Parts: sequence; structure tokens; C-alpha cells
Amino acid sequence: MATRLRPSSKRCAVIGGSGFLGRHLVERLVDKGYTVTVFDIRQSYTIPGVTFHQGDLCDKQALLKALQDVLLVFHCASPAPGSDDRALFHRVNIDGTRTVIEACQEAGVQRLVLTSSASVVFEGTDIKNGKEDLPYAKKPIDYYTETKIQQEKLVLNACSKERGFLTVAIRPHGIFGPRDPQLVPILVDTARRGKMKFIIGDGSNLVDFTFVENVVHGHILAAECLKAESPLCGQAYHITNDEPVRFWDFMSQVLVGLGYDAPRYHLPYWLVYGIAVLLWFLTLLLRPLVAIKPTFTPMRVALAGTHHYYSCARAKRDMGYQPVVSLKEAITRTVESYPHLRRDVLKGAKS
Repeated sequence: MATRLRPSSKRCAVIGGSGFLGRHLVERLVDKGYTVTVFDIRQSYTIPGVTFHQGDLCDKQALLKALQDVLLVFHCASPAPGSDDRALFHRVNIDGTRTVIEACQEAGVQRLVLTSSASVVFEGTDIKNGKEDLPYAKKPIDYYTETKIQQEKLVLNACSKERGFLTVAIRPHGIFGPRDPQLVPILVDTARRGKMKFIIGDGSNLVDFTFVENVVHGHILAAECLKAESPLCGQAYHITNDEPVRFWDFMSQVLVGLGYDAPRYHLPYWLVYGIAVLLWFLTLLLRPLVAIKPTFTPMRVALAGTHHYYSCARAKRDMGYQPVVSLKEAITRTVESYPHLRRDVLKGAKS
């Protein structure tokens, strides 16, 4: 009779591995000698040695196949924030995460690392050097965040040293970098439409923007430090670039780097926020008749006009975290990765 090989600690699965963060995580894990299985609704790339399983996050049997002989799982599957598809957020972030936990426990997975979000404690008002002991937001800024709160609670509450199932949550903030389908493309599109001329507020508000490689580094450190005797068990950790920057300075550096003008006209925060709230109410009232998607939502105004940056002290203490790429280098590398979005290139293609 053939002897079944003992699962290797270097064998892992990345749920959501076809996404922006997931792909960067998979690439780094392969570089570090891990054997990687990807589970996602779609396959967007191929890497030698990486096994792909396509399936629905709520299909436990499909997950169990992907998790065979896997001891470590990274769960970074989530719809992108900004959508108004509440049913999708609930299905993926809550129902899907319950299924992931059940499948992990049945498959004998020992460690589960969740990609959460620092926004789980953000209510649209200033947070300066926020620590992980801040309470969950009672009034989350959007439904995406509401489901991320419930998701994080599910994962952390599932941690059990007695059952040999350990969990930890990583809370990044403002992820950006090469291949990002959100921040830079949306920023450029907004600038091309002439809607990046205004600064909301006085422009002094500090925010964390975190390079994707630093987020990946934090995930892998957490996985490697997650042991029964470690303080990581059942805890959440902020992972950022640890370099709070003025929100509008960051936006300007990216825009100018791609050949666009930086925003320069100031609008009072309270005025823009008030208009955003009115538009939001108007959208709700008219929803049965017409679909309106206002540019300024209360959530976007709050993100652009308030302080929200977080302390990495706990991650430094418990897992030795330090950013591996500085903010300056990260912005340079990100801008250089989008030559097709440069103003002169797009202008030439249009003419």
C-alpha cells in the first residue's frame, strides 16, 4: 500500500489568487520556494508550478479539492470596493468566508491568513496613528466595509489552539502598485475628464497608501510567525508603508508622473460633503426611475478629506515587520508600470 506523504509546511493555497493582491502574493510565495495552489472564480495568468482551481467560493466541495494536503491558506478574495452590489459583497465576504473556514477545518488546514482592511474601524472621521484596539465601526462608510467587519470577526473567532486551527487578519490600507486595476486607472480617467482640478479641504490630511509588495510581505510574515505560542493567534494587524502622506500630495505625484496637471483649487470639506450627502439621498429617491452614479459620494469625500493613517507598532513587535519598499520608490515604480496611461501616449492614440 502506498504511503501518503505528509503535507509540507511550504505548500499553501491562495484563495482569490487571480486578483491584484493575490497575484503579487502568489509570485512572491513562488520566489520563496512555496508550492502554491490558486483557487479563484477565474484564471487570469499562468505561472510554472502553480496549480489553478476554478470554482465558486461558496462551493465547499470545490474548495476541499483545492485544499488537499494544504496546511496554510491565504484568503484574499473580495469584490472591489466601490460597487453597489450588496448581494455580491454578502455572498463573497460573509457566506464565502464561512465556507472557507469550514473547508479549511475539514481539510486539516492549520493556518488561515485573511486579507481584511483598515477601514473596518473607519467611520468617516479623523483617525491618526490608529491602533488595532480601536472598536469596529458602528457606522461603516459603505456596505463593503460592513461585510469586511463581519468577515474579520468570523475568521478571528474561528481561531482555536485546541483544534490546531490558527487564524490572523492583515489590515492593509490604500493598496497600490503595478497592475492595480483600481486606483491609478480611475485616477487617470478622472483627470482626463477634467475632474481632478479640486482639492477637498485644505489638503493637509494625512493618509496611508501601501505598496502592494509591502502588503504581500506582511501576509507572508504573519503566516510564518503564526504558531500556537505566538501572540498573532486570533489577532488583527495593520500593514502600511508606515509613511503617512498628504492625500492630495500622493495623488499629485501620480498624476504629474503620468503627465497630468495636479489639482490646485480648494473646496471646503463641509461643502463638498454636504453636496455628496444630498446627491446620495437624491440617488436613493430616484433609483426606481433612473440609475445615477454621482462622482462624489460621502464615502469618497470622507476618504479624500480626512486623516486616516494607522500604526504598525504591533506588527513590528510581534512579527518584525518593516516595509521593504519606500513610498518614494513605490510611487516611481507604479508610475513607470503604466506607460500606456501617460497623457502623451493617450493623446497620441486619440489623434
